[in-house]
Amino acid sequence: MGRDKATLVIDGPAGPITLVERIVSVVAARCAPVYVIAAPGQALPELPAVVLRDEVRGIGPLLATGRGLRAAAEFGLEHAFVCAVDMPELTTELIDALSGPAERLGADVVLPWDGRDHYLAGIYRTALFTTVAGLVDAGERSMRALVDSVDTQRIVMPEQPALANVNTVADLEAVAPPRLR
Repeated sequence: MGRDKATLVIDGPAGPITLVERIVSVVAARCAPVYVIAAPGQALPELPAVVLRDEVRGIGPLLATGRGLRAAAEFGLEHAFVCAVDMPELTTELIDALSGPAERLGADVVLPWDGRDHYLAGIYRTALFTTVAGLVDAGERSMRALVDSVDTQRIVMPEQPALANVNTVADLEAVAPPRLR
């Protein structure tokens, strides 16, 4: 996309809002505390969340997920909802649809599946931070490496805007017209 997606400004229900503010507001309605993993030096707006900084840029979401899972485990949580910042239409209903099965099934990971896995919109057992550390130490960088190595349950869902992530300005304009600043 060529710019920091977290700080893209979109039209929210109450006016202009950054993508990270939008995601934090949705997640905070169902999860506490909320952790945001930010790149070193990344400027973010003030958030009602705990901001954890990546130590190195460009490693990918696996290391960041491990950091968030470790923080949630240290807080005493057994599960955490893990999502990307680039999901402008994320809803609490999606979180609810995954949290019930996560509690009942005892799986390590519960992911939505609409013809493909959505690794960054799932419920993860927080104890997986040790598994993530081992995978990262072995050179892995992808969420698929984690999901393929643990007990994962997929919840079949229809395609929906809540699962759409944006990788280009055109993607963003299709789901949430931006106010590029």
